[in-house]
Amino acid sequence: FDNSGQDCCARSRILVQKSVFDRFMAGFEKGVKEYRVEDPNLDSSQMGPLVSKKQLETVQSFLNHKDDTVAFTGTAPSGAGYWMPPTVLLPKSVNARTWQEEIFGPVVSVLPFEDEAEAIELANASDYGLSGSIWTNDLGRAMRVSRAIESGNLSVNSHSSVRFWTPFGGFKQSGLGRALGPDALDAYTETKNVFFATE
Repeated sequence: FDNSGQDCCARSRILVQKSVFDRFMAGFEKGVKEYRVEDPNLDSSQMGPLVSKKQLETVQSFLNHKDDTVAFTGTAPSGAGYWMPPTVLLPKSVNARTWQEEIFGPVVSVLPFEDEAEAIELANASDYGLSGSIWTNDLGRAMRVSRAIESGNLSVNSHSSVRFWTPFGGFKQSGLGRALGPDALDAYTETKNVFFATE
């Protein structure tokens, strides 16, 4: 819920192995309900409001869809401000709007998967491919899955996607080219070869 989900790299889709799904959801619910949504100037704040009324309405439009069930929500202040509680959804399938579209709000969809192959299939079931995370203690699995996921930026056991020293950009509908990193200048410049004859 960093940046109230208003981030192109927000982790708005979560895949959880079926064998630990119930335990994960119980822990996730506890964390979401304890999440502090309040004035971002307060040291205790973990999440502030959305940027505008229009964005709040856009995010809320994702919540009343027949393809999702609201699993649980956190709390948010009432009154002035574009407050939205962190919300966790259970989509009925990867065809759900919340799985297919970028939300840019504090809304997360969670789907269970049976095995590695299904996890890869579900992760790739989107027109977008900017960033993601793989959480595992198995280095071999991390390498296999990272090669198979159609995403320009992946982190293993971390939710961070942007590092200024590495290229940043996506696959599919998540953009062309790369910014950041030592190769970023290549996207904004042209190489010219000038040859001086010395004989």
